[in-house]
Amino acid sequence: MTELVAALSRALGPQGVLTSSLELAAYSRDATAGFAQLPAAVVFPADTGQVAAVVRICRELRVPIVPRGGGTSLSGGAVPVSGAVVLSLQKFDQILEIDAQNLTIFVEPGVITERIDATAAEHGLFYPPDPGSIKTSTIGGNVASNAGGLRGLKYGVTRDYVLALEVVLPSGEIAWLGSKCRKDAAGYSMRDLFIGSEGTLGIVTKILLKLLPRPAAKATVLATFPDLEHAAAAVSAIIAARLNPCTLEFLDQATLRCVEAQLHLGLPVEAGALLLMESDGHAAVVSEEAAQMAAFARAHGALEVREAQNAAEADQLSAARRQAYPALAQAWPSAILEDVTVPRSELAAMVRFIEATTRSHGVTCATFGHAGDGNFHPTYLTDERDAEAMKKVKAASREIALEAMRRGGTITGEHGVGLAKKSYLPLQRDAASFALLKQIKRAIDPENLLNPGKIFDL
Repeated sequence: MTELVAALSRALGPQGVLTSSLELAAYSRDATAGFAQLPAAVVFPADTGQVAAVVRICRELRVPIVPRGGGTSLSGGAVPVSGAVVLSLQKFDQILEIDAQNLTIFVEPGVITERIDATAAEHGLFYPPDPGSIKTSTIGGNVASNAGGLRGLKYGVTRDYVLALEVVLPSGEIAWLGSKCRKDAAGYSMRDLFIGSEGTLGIVTKILLKLLPRPAAKATVLATFPDLEHAAAAVSAIIAARLNPCTLEFLDQATLRCVEAQLHLGLPVEAGALLLMESDGHAAVVSEEAAQMAAFARAHGALEVREAQNAAEADQLSAARRQAYPALAQAWPSAILEDVTVPRSELAAMVRFIEATTRSHGVTCATFGHAGDGNFHPTYLTDERDAEAMKKVKAASREIALEAMRRGGTITGEHGVGLAKKSYLPLQRDAASFALLKQIKRAIDPENLLNPGKIFDL
């Protein structure tokens, strides 16, 4: 340990290395309940050269490295392993270039996601991905987990906006993957291999992102329903009608009540479910699409339909969905957020299964998520210190994950595998594709130094 700390201090300066147990405790976990481990040290490199120096030191001493952004991971992706060095990228917080001519923005991985869209907006441009943690998560973490968000239905996920990456490899070498060109068929798409790899293949130090023209208009419609099944039926009708909203989000009654208790938005807490619908684009199209979505909601049993009359009211209505997890987390000792996705045709059936399963296990659960793309977030409301309660949560979670796979879905739509889901991954992958994952890891990181134990074990 003395040799490690001395080498890191020489590379970064003493101020760039933390070793006291009190300081290390803040880096022992991320936002995932139930996982914690003190690292051996935390380092704060200031540039790519220093990241490469840390990697070379750790490789020489056979010390694992866990890259860390904002610590908002909900899969245990940033939890250290024993003896690891946590490599914080918080100093990598610069926007390096915005190219309005080519519609790109060049950033460091520690930039908060919300700031990217705010900067783009100053130039009339738009960065669509908007994870629920947009105000606190970093773009590097978004890339590492291929984060989604509320606008994913229309605009896709983080992967759809990454043009190029600068990556420090486990060897300490620095690679540039991709280009500013929208078309690039030169060899394997190495960039895509690193997106969603959860820091297990390399450490991203620069990111080139694609931007879009900012939509000219937006409409926000909020509808409440007697239950989630009616809301799911309205969503299915909207999708079947070939409408293209940017957002179709839902909350169940438990979530709705928590949000209202925290924000006092005047939401009808007696409703069984809430559906947030947003349309953006040209004003005439937006107006027509919003009216159609409202009509579908009413036709499928909506108790109330409300359209925002101005931007301030739209932000207020959107807050009902964006504050779902924070509201639940404040109301309970532990709010364990799950993440499964099914084909949209399975939406209503999956709603019924989640409700029945959590009830049968005696687990308190609030469910919300991205109804438009079949992505559910059952959130278990419990206390992670209660071993018996956590056994029930794990049993319900496993059944829900297995059911999602049985219906042609996936164990994670946007949070990643990390520690929380890795026991399920072999059940989703066939033997050949699961073996291929390990072959790729061994080829790029043969000593298994980068974020070991995440996604799968070697």
